[in-house]
Amino acid sequence: MLNSSAHTQQWIELNQILVKDGEKVILNIPHAKIHFDQMSALIGPNGAGKTTLLKLLHGLIEPDTGTIYFSNPALRKALVLHHTAMIKASARTNLALVQDSDRSISNQEIEQALKHAGLAHLADWPAQKLSAGERQKLCLARALLQSPDLVLLDEPTANLDPNTTEQVEAMMRQYKQDGIELLFSSHQLAQVKRLAEQVIFIAEGEIQEIAKTSEFFSYPKTLAAQRFLSQELIQA
Repeated sequence: MLNSSAHTQQWIELNQILVKDGEKVILNIPHAKIHFDQMSALIGPNGAGKTTLLKLLHGLIEPDTGTIYFSNPALRKALVLHHTAMIKASARTNLALVQDSDRSISNQEIEQALKHAGLAHLADWPAQKLSAGERQKLCLARALLQSPDLVLLDEPTANLDPNTTEQVEAMMRQYKQDGIELLFSSHQLAQVKRLAEQVIFIAEGEIQEIAKTSEFFSYPKTLAAQRFLSQELIQA
């Protein structure tokens, strides 16, 4: 049984989860319980199943077998994938797409979200011409408009320059300050140490460890985690 390092009111429990692509097993999680009072990082080797797990927790995909239980069944979730398509329209129009699923979101809130993301001056700019960092901030602003309790981020700063990475990380910290729980995947161990209070380590489709960040990096319990950290630190 895997449990996160802190016990809180908000948690997700996975039991006998199996996700397959044809005959290939993508996720195989006998049991794990993840608490969300801390900013959490999902890390592991390429192909470990990180993106699939985020999609599963969001509800974008269903497991082939097994159950997912939320302590709060009404938990509102938002997912920001690494590659989020933009329609051929302005940044404002792309952001306003959230109104299709929630008519209570006002035009004023759209403008406020653009300003909060530092994109007000680009509101009428074609979204597809925005830089990678600007598109990512637009996606984060769109997630925030959904009034989520939990935001799931897939590699939120991949391929971004240091300055834009800092801006995106600032938005993530602000989410946390506003009471929104965060789970993000990352290959950047320095970023994980900067942001995350809890680490969820996944390898070969199975959650191997859930621990406080400091404990995970100092005393990884599984051989898979030890090897992963050793290889990543050498490459860095």
